[in-house]
Amino acid sequence: MSACAYLSRPLISAPIKNRNHVPTSAASAYSAAMAKSVRVAVAQMTSINDIAANFATCSRLVKEAAAAGAKFLCFPESFSFVAAEDGESLKIAETLDGPVMNQYCSLARESHIWLSLGGFQEKGSDDSHLCNTHVIVDDTGNIRSKYRKIHLFDVDVSGGMVYKESSFTEAGENIVALDSPVGRLGLTVCYDLRFPELYEQLRFHQQAQVLLVPSAFTKITGQAHWEILLRARAIETQCYVIAAAQAGKHNQKRESFGDSLIIDPWGTVVGRLPDRLSTGIAVAEIDFSLIDSIRTKMPVDKHRKPMDFWKASSS
Repeated sequence: MSACAYLSRPLISAPIKNRNHVPTSAASAYSAAMAKSVRVAVAQMTSINDIAANFATCSRLVKEAAAAGAKFLCFPESFSFVAAEDGESLKIAETLDGPVMNQYCSLARESHIWLSLGGFQEKGSDDSHLCNTHVIVDDTGNIRSKYRKIHLFDVDVSGGMVYKESSFTEAGENIVALDSPVGRLGLTVCYDLRFPELYEQLRFHQQAQVLLVPSAFTKITGQAHWEILLRARAIETQCYVIAAAQAGKHNQKRESFGDSLIIDPWGTVVGRLPDRLSTGIAVAEIDFSLIDSIRTKMPVDKHRKPMDFWKASSS
């Protein structure tokens, strides 16, 4: 029997064209059942094209997070593998019940900690495509949810680098939120960060309290926009944002900006490693009373205008 299994549990996986609304009372009731605050951790690492070496690093970071009292640890995009050559990611892609994900499920179970694992190279619908999949594993080693990255990185970055993620990756179609011991989670991956409408959906329609942004931002885009965008998403949605980052040189062709962050709903950075390129973790508390206080004093959810209002205004 696979070490990793899907556990039946309420979550939302809403198609973009049919976004379901989750009643506010559901998220509020879940928050009320939780402690006033809970400790989380965010990882920072430099993954390479060696699955075993990356797993060894992740295992060490999980042990550090568990020892620090964290109930939830977030890893960056491509935590288990970063390709050095074209086509490598497709060759190592697996299903979510394959041996690589099974190792991480076992790691979560052994350390009694929830893990955010994204994006993982999940096998796609054919041999020429994969899915960039953000997986949530609970402290018993069961997969609770998965989100496939919607916005693919097809970008000409200043400095001569051209990226075409869509050439080997299938875009996701569903918005995903789920309940957890650290609040109601909204799942995203890296380039999604530039599209605030996704985060608005997670906050105002799916009632997210904590937004996850596992990433591998390039050095150039990270220097310009990383922290600004993350703090903006936190402020706009009045959510905590946990952004795990790849850091430093993975190989001769690829370098990531780093700077893993935990940001509170007021836009304040509350968790950060002292060195944006080092491997390690940062910890912070998710304070549910702070979320409630900010949302009560500045009820932007009640002040937002429906789409019909803007259509009428522009006619």
